[in-house]
Amino acid sequence: MTDHDEAAAVRPLTLAWVSRHLEAGERIVRTDVLYGGITAEMRRLTIGTREGGTRDLVLRTFVDPFYVERAEDWLSREAGALTLLAGTGVPAPGLVAVDPTAAHCEYPSLLMTHLAGRPVIDDAGVETRVPLLARQLVGIHALRPAERPREYVTLTTADTVVVPKGVHAAAWAAAIDVIRKPAPHYEGRFLHRDFQPGNVLFDVPPSSPAGARITGVVDWAATSWGPADLDVAHCSTNLALLHGAGWGQRFAEAYEEAGGVLAGAASERLYWRVRDALACSEEVQLVARSWREAGRTELTARVVEERLDAYVTALMDALG
Repeated sequence: MTDHDEAAAVRPLTLAWVSRHLEAGERIVRTDVLYGGITAEMRRLTIGTREGGTRDLVLRTFVDPFYVERAEDWLSREAGALTLLAGTGVPAPGLVAVDPTAAHCEYPSLLMTHLAGRPVIDDAGVETRVPLLARQLVGIHALRPAERPREYVTLTTADTVVVPKGVHAAAWAAAIDVIRKPAPHYEGRFLHRDFQPGNVLFDVPPSSPAGARITGVVDWAATSWGPADLDVAHCSTNLALLHGAGWGQRFAEAYEEAGGVLAGAASERLYWRVRDALACSEEVQLVARSWREAGRTELTARVVEERLDAYVTALMDALG
């Protein structure tokens, strides 16, 4: 058995659980590891149908002890979000089954439908994808569910920010002072809460990158209710680290061009963007590793730290 086969193999109890949620006469004929995630193991399961065809499902499994402790909340929220999103026009997976407490599986797990497309995090074509990302996020924020998800949570504080070595110290000190202040008042919106290029699937025609289209939005485990600025800030930070500080700033403009509404005051917008950028300082190693696994091998932790420094500095410079 190859290393890939071992990594792709579904554990026995989980395999039995998945099988109970298949149609009569169906069976798993292949499993493949999906790379690029941070919190969970992801596998694509190819299901053989009794008519002789195949269809795909995706299995999310929380294995790391840190994430297992949080899995019941996250998977329950994701299951609720996928149920809510069905029929809304937002291209999200369909829920098949969930075992948030590992009552049936070795580890907490969620089974969902597979969406066509793939995350695209390369520099090439970013100018085409940014407006598409912005329009999709505006559509998510337009949802008005009958039952709101829980209020957003931010764990980063001014005292927990990890300041990388060699940064522009004055800019970082000023940025940290920004988040010492109380959060601005906001009008609540339905948030994805981890909307960024790694969680958006694209179909990109090889002969026409400009013809890219979004085929899905995945990873709804952090769905929340809060300010649109927070989702915009998170995607902006990720774009800045993937493609350079200018793209982080460009995304907010694209969001407004697509009809999205952000905080009215510049200081309020700055608060959310700085808060998200500083939160990323605590996860640079994990973020950089996931992007390298997804093919951006040049994005070492140090390179990502340097881009984060450039972005934080640009945000503070824009304040004047």
